[in-house]
Amino acid sequence: MKHSRSTGNRELRASVRIACTVLALSMAGVGLSACNSSQVFTHGAVITQDQIDLIPAGSSKDQVLLALGSPSTTGDFDNGVFYYISQRTEKKYTYQKAKLVDQRILAVYFDETDTVSSVANYGLQDGKVFDFITRTTPTGGKDLSFLAQILSGGGGKPGGTSSPNSTPGSLPGAKF
Repeated sequence: MKHSRSTGNRELRASVRIACTVLALSMAGVGLSACNSSQVFTHGAVITQDQIDLIPAGSSKDQVLLALGSPSTTGDFDNGVFYYISQRTEKKYTYQKAKLVDQRILAVYFDETDTVSSVANYGLQDGKVFDFITRTTPTGGKDLSFLAQILSGGGGKPGGTSSPNSTPGSLPGAKF
């Protein structure tokens, strides 16, 4: 009888070891999957192409407000501008600082009768301010300076200083 009892104890210990190993491996897998979960965050205005299509040239300010909501900020350049600003950040690991992967400014320009004269969707392409609707780079003016400051995080270069020799629309040091 002693022999069968020790065999039973060995089998029980082996089963407990296997169960503990499986439990430990599954816990480690859950822990590692939490560390490796990519997260994308969107901040600010999320404007779709369908919403932009609702505000063709000639639309009133009220129509723009109904279609897009309140702007992030406004500008008084020439006849007025509504700016809708958004950022998309991403982080691969829970403990990692989020990295800016995209930033856009939808600008709705108004004429002297307070109707939409044009719409532009600005972002950065190759370190320069770029309009993704007309596929062009704007050339100078107060509006470009404002857009460059917003898209670069407050200035032409990180640290808030811009180079006097930089070309219009260029953002030295901007990384996207």
